[in-house]
Parts: sequence; C-alpha cells; structure tokens
Amino acid sequence: MSTLDFRILARVAVAVVAMAGALAAGGPAIAGKPAAFGPAVAGKTAAVAEAVSPTITPAARRTYIVDFGESHSCPAGNLCLSVLDPTVGKFKIFELYDCNRYDLHNFYDNGFWSNRQTGNVRSYFYDQNGTVLATFSSTDPMPRDGSQNWSPVWSVRNC
Repeated sequence: MSTLDFRILARVAVAVVAMAGALAAGGPAIAGKPAAFGPAVAGKTAAVAEAVSPTITPAARRTYIVDFGESHSCPAGNLCLSVLDPTVGKFKIFELYDCNRYDLHNFYDNGFWSNRQTGNVRSYFYDQNGTVLATFSSTDPMPRDGSQNWSPVWSVRNC
C-alpha cells in the first residue's frame, strides 16, 4: 500500500490531542525537549508555552500540511514523517530524500512514518543519547508504514 490513510489515523491523533489537553497541568518534561504545557519543575510551575511548529534540520526535501482525513502518498525514494503541528491543528509531512541524519525539533506525541526508499537502504530513529530506538530497511517485508511516538525520537537517519 503506497498511500497513508489519515482518516483512520486521525482518530488516534484527535484522542492524543484531547489527552494532552487533559494532562496540560502536569505532563512530564523530557530533558532537552521542553514540555508542551509547562509542568512543575523543581517546585515551580512553568508558564504555559506557546505552540511551536515541528521542524527538521537540515531541511527536508519537501514539507507540507495535510488536513485530518486527507490521504497522503509518500513518493518513491523517500522516508516520510508526519507529526501533528499544534500551530495549525493538522499533520505536517516531511519528505526525506537526501541521505542525512536529520535532527527533529518540536516532534511530540504520536505520528506516523512511511518508508518508500528504494534499494537496500536502512533507516534509524535515535534518542537524545544517539541510541537506536528503531531501525528498518527498504527491503523489509510489509508494512512499510507505521505509527510512532515522536517524543523520545531526537533524530532520524534515512540511509
């Protein structure tokens, strides 16, 4: 299957957004990644942070926004990442084509990935310490799409 069907996956994201709102007063922070809703830190309560759009460095080949329920096709040769963009309440899609290690900024909660790379290419998801959290190959059997909790993922290498 070469098309991500966001109609089903959007329901998960809506539930995540609803849960985030409910947990806004006390969700835990991840070291180096500020909590989206300002949890208590060392006996002090941080102010509610402004929503920030997710980004990647170096820049993805293509980045765009899709509505909930809108289908998206990841082009051949790409590793595509999707994450909820809280500034617009929609999914932000990053198409990673050039072989690189990409640093993820403001990637939180659940999203999705789609691997349409060609050849025998292996991709990696890393945590803040550079430890591999997940790896998969363009030659692995299906599925080539998956859901992902982006909160512990700090970087991605698509080759």
